[in-house]
Amino acid sequence: MADSRTAPIKREVKELTLLFEISQTLDRSLDLRSVLQPVLEAMARHMGMMRGTLTLLNRDTGEIFIEAAHGLSEHERRRGIYRPGEGVTGMVIKSGKPVVVPRISKEPMFLNRTGARKELSKEEISFICVPIKLGNEVFGALSADRLFRDEVSCHEDVRLLSIIASMIAQAVRLRQSAMEERQRLMEENTRLQEELQNRFRPSNIIGNSRAMQAVYDLIANVCRSDTTALVTGESGVGKELVAHAIHYNSHRASKPFVKVNCAALPETLIESELFGHEMGAFTGAVRERKGRFELASGGTIFLDEIGDFSPSTQIKLLRVLQEREFERVGGSRTIKTDVRIIAATNRDLNALIQESKFRQDLYYRLNVFSIHVPPLRERKTDIPLLADYFVERYSKLNHKKIQRISTPAIDMLMSYHWPGNVRELENCMERAVLLSEDEVIHGHHLPPTLQTAEATGTTHNGTLQEELDKVERELILDALKSSRGNMAKAARQLGLTERVMGLRVARHQVDYRRFRAAR
Repeated sequence: MADSRTAPIKREVKELTLLFEISQTLDRSLDLRSVLQPVLEAMARHMGMMRGTLTLLNRDTGEIFIEAAHGLSEHERRRGIYRPGEGVTGMVIKSGKPVVVPRISKEPMFLNRTGARKELSKEEISFICVPIKLGNEVFGALSADRLFRDEVSCHEDVRLLSIIASMIAQAVRLRQSAMEERQRLMEENTRLQEELQNRFRPSNIIGNSRAMQAVYDLIANVCRSDTTALVTGESGVGKELVAHAIHYNSHRASKPFVKVNCAALPETLIESELFGHEMGAFTGAVRERKGRFELASGGTIFLDEIGDFSPSTQIKLLRVLQEREFERVGGSRTIKTDVRIIAATNRDLNALIQESKFRQDLYYRLNVFSIHVPPLRERKTDIPLLADYFVERYSKLNHKKIQRISTPAIDMLMSYHWPGNVRELENCMERAVLLSEDEVIHGHHLPPTLQTAEATGTTHNGTLQEELDKVERELILDALKSSRGNMAKAARQLGLTERVMGLRVARHQVDYRRFRAAR
């Protein structure tokens, strides 16, 4: 009596133990093939299973093959090839419904293709096979052999195998999702890397002039190494763009690119920004902070406006360049750094050295490979290309359609000396795009600093003498106005004698008396 009451409890405990072990096994690895065999071994221990197989459907070939098995030799496994609808396993995969064969000797559909059940007369074998499904799609089957017993119900085995098959299907789904996510991330990372390399590669620095071709050649040479580079040039020429091109075409492209504007950082903070600080190093240092050199580890640090470094910071930077190590502010632990340094400046470092404002030894450490970016006035053939690029860019940003730049506007762009270089040109074209109302950039859309006499209709039509006479008459009128018509005082103001002043007044037909009447 006691045994009949405790038997179901024991069975439930065994089932829970089996399911827990299978769950742990499936979670052990993302490689499903490596955990299927242990799952079958666990089923054999807890269920009294003689043989067990996990078969999968190959969608490309239409074949059903044994992926993992217990109680079968390698030769027997290789023989177990079926088609959907063929044999019991094929029927389960085709229909998506479980099948129970109480006695395989009585079932003509049981093919015994593996040859593992040879001595069927000595013992009767039951065969249970359940589908493994993802949603409504069947992609495999789980089967088990066990000795036939009248007192043993196969329905319990069907229920347990269906639970295990569902756990396997869920593991497959999770692994598929993980693999798809990993593939998506890999593709996204590859796409971003390609975008970055395409965006910053030298060919995307606008300009085909001979001066820029020389810059491209230098970038191509230095990006293949870890050499420290010094980029020089006037403000607005694109020094940061050159630094980007060097980094993203180097073997460090996947590592950080950290920018530091040395001129924008106060002297009291620049050391902490570069090298970091320990907690309590100074007032306000409430926690440990990594500096830019640590953040750029393995990648590139770009020190813009290097000429603005203080003498004390120059000394610390010199040590980093020489020893590749530093200490945080307030710390004593030496930190090694693997970082490539690219510096840039628009100042004459040689002149600063002569004025004792820049260390000569630091200059030599930075100036290992120098790249000078020419000003825009020295590569005027690049101006139309740059102008077109900026017009297209700001047309998209402002949702405007600009078809072309007029010839007078191009002439104005080519005639200007561009003290602000590419940055000034970019600002001019952005302004012109906003002002244009007829899909064309005209001369009057450009800033007043670019306006020429031809563009504004203020050309001088007279001879040089006629223009000089106009200027002289205006000066005489201004002098008489300020002296209230006093000829002698006006003459002294202009540095003339009274006689010459009288002759010039008569020549230009100026009535000096009207200025007296104005008092």
